[in-house]
This record gives sequence, structure tokens and C-alpha cells, in this order.
Amino acid sequence: MTIRVLVVDDQLVIRAGFRMLIEAEPDLEVVGEAGTGHEAVALTRATRPDVVLMDIRMPDMDGLEATRIIGADSALGGVRVLILTTFEADEYVFEALRGGAGGFLGKGVKPAVLLDGIRTVALGEELLSPKATRALIAHYLTAPGPVPPSPAPPGMDRLTGREREVLGLVAAGLSNDDIAQRLYVSPHTAKTHVNRIMTKLGARDRAQLVVVAYQTGFARP
Repeated sequence: MTIRVLVVDDQLVIRAGFRMLIEAEPDLEVVGEAGTGHEAVALTRATRPDVVLMDIRMPDMDGLEATRIIGADSALGGVRVLILTTFEADEYVFEALRGGAGGFLGKGVKPAVLLDGIRTVALGEELLSPKATRALIAHYLTAPGPVPPSPAPPGMDRLTGREREVLGLVAAGLSNDDIAQRLYVSPHTAKTHVNRIMTKLGARDRAQLVVVAYQTGFARP
């Protein structure tokens, strides 16, 4: 199956470089390019890509707002957003994950890492390791002026005791295999629990599960 990618960056040269890199892969193709957030949203709705490779700093509308709009559109539920950022823009990562991004990469990553990142996000998996995701979110929630706890989503009350236990382990940075070992179940069972939790809490992916856990105070650093 070919993974369809929309490239979003305000610099034409960067977009051209990404296009060349992506289209050199037999399982990837570029379905469009956008230079602003508004263009990104419009082209996402028009082309329905599997992955949007999204820059943050753009004129007109930045990548964070574009990601929020895409993430809130139920018709685009199958679209995954991979945020590209620079070291200086790391403070935006938490907002990107809250907005529905499936992960993020630095613009300085090696080409092979970027290509594997696109494939990982397209599969609905978290781009970062669970431990790295948890550490990142914990860092922003404990920084000066953290976001106050948000109300728990309605689905939180519908979680079973085992699902709440699994959610806590996800937030603690454990992978599905780690969870399986901890709970003496199969990796498939662990993954099933995680998927059911995502469905009940309306989370698009594992990264958003971690965000919800910390945002609501269910998990603490």
C-alpha cells in the first residue's frame, strides 16, 4: 500500500527537497504541497492524505492551528499529522500533541529517520518511544506556568479497572510489550486494552492518551 503524503512548509526549497526524498521511496508518494496553514487545511480536505508533514512556523496560519483544525474535523479522522520542528520551537511540541499530531521530528533528522517517521505515523503508532513521549509531556506540564488540569473526558468514567491500570502504565512510558509483561498478558491483549481506551477517550493515538492522562491529573510526573 502506498502512503500518501502532503508536504507543508513555507519555504519552497524545503518542500522540493522533501518531495524528492519522499518520492524516491516506492511505498511513498506526495499528493500535494502547501505553504501556509490555510492551504494545508484546504489541501488536506481535498486530497485526504495518509500523513501531513507539517511545519510549525508559517505565515497566514501556523502549523499548530492547522493541526488543531485537522484534528477536530471528524471527516479527516484517518489523516495523521507529523510535526516538523526546530530546537528553538520545542516549546510548541506539547501544543502540537494536544492538537492531534501523531508525533514530531526535528528538521535536522537524517533522511532515513524522516522516512521511517512517516511510515510509523501512517500506521497509527506513536512516533516517539513511549518513554520519550511521557518525559516530554511531563517536562511541559511541570514547567513554570503549567496548564491547569482539564476536566476529564466523559469516557474516563467508562474505563474499567484494568483499563485505568493500563492507562497509568501508558502514561508511565511503558510500551505494549512492557505492559504485557507487567500484567502477565499477551502483547495482543495489551494492545487491545490500549485501543479500547483510545476509543473511549476519543484519542487519536497513544501520544494523545498520554496527554489526556497528564492534562486531567490522572497521571503525574
